[in-house]
Amino acid sequence: MPKYVIEREIPGAGDLSSEDLQGISQKSCGVLRELGPQVQWVQSYVTGDKIYCIYIAPDEASVQKHAEMGGFPANSVSEVRTVIDPTTAE
Repeated sequence: MPKYVIEREIPGAGDLSSEDLQGISQKSCGVLRELGPQVQWVQSYVTGDKIYCIYIAPDEASVQKHAEMGGFPANSVSEVRTVIDPTTAE
């Protein structure tokens, strides 16, 4: 199943409290339960004004639907084509 990187522009994201992040996470998980097991949230990275999320989903439309249902921005959705790491250099 394809993997996606979602860029969410959220001003002040890096200053969100742990309670705020917990609430966002709970909302996301609730939407995922409604969508069913075909859409999975893997992990997210919080930076200054953005959150980058990794999702597994059958298609980009499913990722966009999750964002719409949750009220989250999805400013950019990109399918991961290949994963590389330091062992790629060997």
